[in-house]
Amino acid sequence: MHAPWQELLDWWFGQGTRATEIAAEKQQLWFGYRAQQDAEARERFGDRVEQALNGELHDWAELPEGWLALILLLDQLPRMIHRHTPRAFAGDERAQQLVRDGLAHGGDMLLAPIQRVFIYLVLEHAENLAVQDLAVAHFSALRDIADEQEQPLFLDFLDYAERHREVISRFGRFPHRNAILGREASDTEQLFLEQPGSSF
Repeated sequence: MHAPWQELLDWWFGQGTRATEIAAEKQQLWFGYRAQQDAEARERFGDRVEQALNGELHDWAELPEGWLALILLLDQLPRMIHRHTPRAFAGDERAQQLVRDGLAHGGDMLLAPIQRVFIYLVLEHAENLAVQDLAVAHFSALRDIADEQEQPLFLDFLDYAERHREVISRFGRFPHRNAILGREASDTEQLFLEQPGSSF
């Protein structure tokens, strides 16, 4: 019998064995926008996302794969299912707490490096410089353990983490979230938002 989170992990990571192979297959799902991907996420996992956002599924966090899946339900899938609405970020605080709890006892080390990326992305999503520093440290560690073939992939993840940290260091928040969250942008934020690559 499959664990209740297995369908989500299979959808998110596919059946590849190497990080480069998994990323090549799933990069568009992870970081690209396609309306049909958002629709599929909503249809297949929308109920689970709502359960997670409502504080349910606690028991998933008792096993490493369940912990990872619960974090995906709180951090990644709301960004797809509730894209361009405040609810896209509704699970961030709980996801960050789950990540802190798991990191405190080394839960991330029980996952494959490509799976750990989505643990550390939760830190990268935080509007907090100390948490951003932690994200960069963890992505640096992933780069350091990657073999030669996988170095470019994990360097790319590290580069994104560093770019996120730079934005938080400069503004204390992500300006591209302002309109969605009803926050007024400062003049410097507005100028920044007019530059290419200012949104993540």
